[in-house]
Amino acid sequence: MMTENSDICGQIIAGEFTKILIREKSNSKIELGDLLVAGTSEGYLILQVYDLIYGSQIPQPMREHLSGMKLEGIGSNLGFVEPHLRNYVLAEARGILNVTDTPRSPKILPDFFGTVRAITPDDLKFLSMPTNPIYLGKIRSGSKIVDVKVYLDGEEALRHHVLVPSTTGRGKSNLIKVMLWSILDKKKFGILVLDPHDEYYGRNSLGLKDHKHQKGNLLYYTSDPPAGTNTLIINLGSIDPDHLNGIVRLTDAQEQAIRSYRQNFGQNWMLEVAKGTDIEGVNRTTRAVLQRIFRTRLGIRINEEGNLVSINRIFSDSAGESTIKDIVNALENGKIVILDTSKLGDETELLVGSIIANEILERYQNYKTEGTLQEKPTVSIVIEEAPRVLGHEQLEQSGDNIYSTIAREGRKFQIGLIAITQVTSAIPRDILTNLNTKIILGNEMSTERRAIIDSAAQDLSQDDRNIASLDKGEAIVTSIFTKFAVPIQIPKFEDYAKSQNSQNSKKEKIQFTG
Repeated sequence: MMTENSDICGQIIAGEFTKILIREKSNSKIELGDLLVAGTSEGYLILQVYDLIYGSQIPQPMREHLSGMKLEGIGSNLGFVEPHLRNYVLAEARGILNVTDTPRSPKILPDFFGTVRAITPDDLKFLSMPTNPIYLGKIRSGSKIVDVKVYLDGEEALRHHVLVPSTTGRGKSNLIKVMLWSILDKKKFGILVLDPHDEYYGRNSLGLKDHKHQKGNLLYYTSDPPAGTNTLIINLGSIDPDHLNGIVRLTDAQEQAIRSYRQNFGQNWMLEVAKGTDIEGVNRTTRAVLQRIFRTRLGIRINEEGNLVSINRIFSDSAGESTIKDIVNALENGKIVILDTSKLGDETELLVGSIIANEILERYQNYKTEGTLQEKPTVSIVIEEAPRVLGHEQLEQSGDNIYSTIAREGRKFQIGLIAITQVTSAIPRDILTNLNTKIILGNEMSTERRAIIDSAAQDLSQDDRNIASLDKGEAIVTSIFTKFAVPIQIPKFEDYAKSQNSQNSKKEKIQFTG
């Protein structure tokens, strides 16, 4: 039974299982998205508000008449009799969790005509920190923050994939930085970040490089590396025709041609294509088109002296032989690896990620065969603008790629995706349902909200307005690993990073003093 509380904010007056009607107490401001607590015979229900409407005991014609008189200045003291009793706000809410000895999805209604109150930290004591936590933020009730931290079970959530959908400017990158900061010193997960905006490392601002324990746990690759970081340069010999699957659009004839080059020239196949070397069975026109594709899409060409030129300075025929191996080894050792792809075209960026993803998947498949996979950390790949490789159009035109393969099968091999997108509806339903954790930020587009709601782990059918009203840094976490769809407030990364470094400094000082 819910204990009495002076913070009563409303009373249940009517409704049904999916629409509980609550009259708001005067001077209590119930908000859209508020978490409220109502008593039951066994414990209490956590309710969430999904709509607000006006209520009045005064008939509509009379309200129109009185308001018209007041607006037109007829009578100075016109008003509604006992306005706080006759006119009020009604909140529509639904039960999201039945809290007893074992919290579970609700199958009952709260006490009829019972009171409701704002949720408190004590009401959420059943939320515990998982063994391998990834920090997301704090519980949010409407726009109010409840001092209860929210974590994902990284071991489960990452291998079963995470989707971060929202429109521009709602804090997607801020969320990812907070998540990565919270696990940087744990070495529990290997995270590959394809960073098209060069914003995670923090080359010129606060970033993951400023983590107190980043040394030995964080690797940064870029074409123009600052001191102490790594040059992103990849040997052409590291690239296999399979790495191009679904990344670079090729005809059947072109695919057969590159495989012929691979068979004839081994690891030098790309170099020979770029040179325009003729081989038996490959039409010269096909070879010329491949040269143009390599030049325009991957920035690879041969100059007048016969030397390889990489326009984006990422590919080489003489250097970078160990880059892929070094990155994959780092991921296998539970490190975070950031690739600055800000100077690369889309297809080049995705190709680099494809090479690494193929290598780590092959390794982990072998580990599973050997029976040693459980000894390895879960690996996750952060990819921005996910429809580039997971979208309907991309998959129909170019076929499956390593990213879609991981989305569908990666969980069996402890490999997952953190897919970031503005256009959820562009991703096929079968892939969306495989992304079992969704951290939903604000989205004004109804088609995108519907795609998110239809593929969510919990019933969000009445959360359309909640999602549309989410402000920057506000989110809803829906996952097969959470007891309910959890509304959260994500901290500003700069504030979170500074507070964590400060806490670590205090702990070290105490340990040293002791």
